[in-house]
Order: sequence, then C-alpha cells, then structure tokens
Amino acid sequence: MNRDHRFLSGGVTSDPWDNLKRLTAARVALGRAGTSLPTSAHLEFQLAHAGARDAVHSTLDADRLADQIRAKGLSCFVGNSAAAGRAEYLQRPDLGRTLDEATIKSLSDWHQEEGAPKFDLSIVIADGLSARAVRDHSLPMLANLITLAEKESWSLSPVVIIRQGRVAIGDEIGSQLAARMVVLMIGERPGLSSPDSLGVYFTFEPKSGLRDDSRNCISNIRPEGLSHALASHKLAGLLRGANERRLSGVQLKDDSELVTVDSDIADIGNFLALADIREHYASES
Repeated sequence: MNRDHRFLSGGVTSDPWDNLKRLTAARVALGRAGTSLPTSAHLEFQLAHAGARDAVHSTLDADRLADQIRAKGLSCFVGNSAAAGRAEYLQRPDLGRTLDEATIKSLSDWHQEEGAPKFDLSIVIADGLSARAVRDHSLPMLANLITLAEKESWSLSPVVIIRQGRVAIGDEIGSQLAARMVVLMIGERPGLSSPDSLGVYFTFEPKSGLRDDSRNCISNIRPEGLSHALASHKLAGLLRGANERRLSGVQLKDDSELVTVDSDIADIGNFLALADIREHYASES
C-alpha cells in the first residue's frame, strides 16, 4: 500500500492532501471508502446542498429589517421589484432588475414632497439569492457606512429595502433619489459551503441601463470570507476614489492600503477600529 494513504476507522482511506483541509472550507481531501465517498462526506454534501437551496428559496423579512434600520435613526422605504414572487424572480432575472410601479410612485412622491433633494449617497438592500446573507451581514455593513458618511460629511438618502431584487435595481433607485453614488448590498448566489455570502456593489452617478462594467463589486462578505471590517475598508477606499476621479467600474481600481495586524490606525486613514481588523486575523489563525 502506498504509505501516503492511511486506513481510518470504518474502512475509509484517507487522502494524501489531507493537510489542505485546514486552509480552506472547500471540499478537498474527502477520502474514500472503496470506490465511493465516505458516508460522512456524502451526508455533508447533501446537507450543504440543502442549505444552498434553502438560501435561494427563503424570503427576507423586510419589515423587520426596516424596523431595525429605523431604530438607528434612519428613514427607510420597503419596496418590490417587478417580479411578483419568488418563483417569477428566479425564472425572470430581468424583472428583478427593475422596480414595480407602486415602488416607483412611492419613491417619486416622497422625493417631490421633500423638494427633490440631491444626496451624496444612497444605500439599497436587496434580498438577492440569499436572504440569510442580508439578515446576517447588512446591518453591520450599514453601521460602517453610516460612520464613513459622517466622517466624510456625505448626505444620506433614506435606506431602500427591495424584495426580489437584483444588482441593477440599485442604479434605478439611485437615479430616482438623485444620488451621486449608490451602494447596493445583496445576497449572493450560494455555494455549497457559503449560503450566507453578501455582495456589495457600488456605482458613481447611477442611472437605469448601466452595464456591469460601470459598477465595482466586493464579494464573499461573511465570517469565513471577507470580514465586515475589511470589506468596509475596501468599500471606503472605492467611495473616496470615486469622489476624486468621478467614476466607478473597471476604470476605478481598489487602491486602498493593505491593512495588517501591526498597522497604525492613523497611517491607514481607516474609520474602523483596528481591534476589529485584529479580531478578523486572530479568528483565521
């Protein structure tokens, strides 16, 4: 027998790449039982697949999230995309990119009643393909964005929560509210080990019909991926860069300074507490 393969309990043969398991949550070095996967690995795969399906089909409690946002002293709208329900949303991606007529009217009426103000930043939260990601990660990211806006003296529009929304819907909302910049937080398509991944998309001078290359994206925001602190640090760099260069998308690169455990908070110019960043690195060690 090859000495790189060891028999474990239950007749399971280990994998020579077993040490890679400590570096990734991906399905590597599963071992084998005869010519098949071990029963435990097969059951874990089925559980992960069920978790991904649940994430896609679950619904966001938008009203509860709106109440939590209002408790922070912010105005908040709850609206819908043109997709009538979850089934139509999954089958018709195009409908998730536009607002329904009632939401368009609600935003327009509010904007006119307030004297058609212009805002520096509009924040949109959409359920996307993982309501769980929005539930778990949108509020911490929102808190960091509020801190950044206060530091930069940026005016904030009301936060808009959209059911059955996709990425492009943020640009329509930003345009409706006359916002110079829009940040959209959305649940990403779940992987077999990441049913709770949040994505953040940013557009400078948003308007309907923009292509994907007009937006910047920060992906995989979750405890096992990119922490709230590091994602917010990257987003702050993009927002500041966009203000200086007046653009977003492929022409705007993430040139935020690399944050290390030993960085001085004054040197990196970050609005986050360095303790949060140290905590992230400590959790991965």
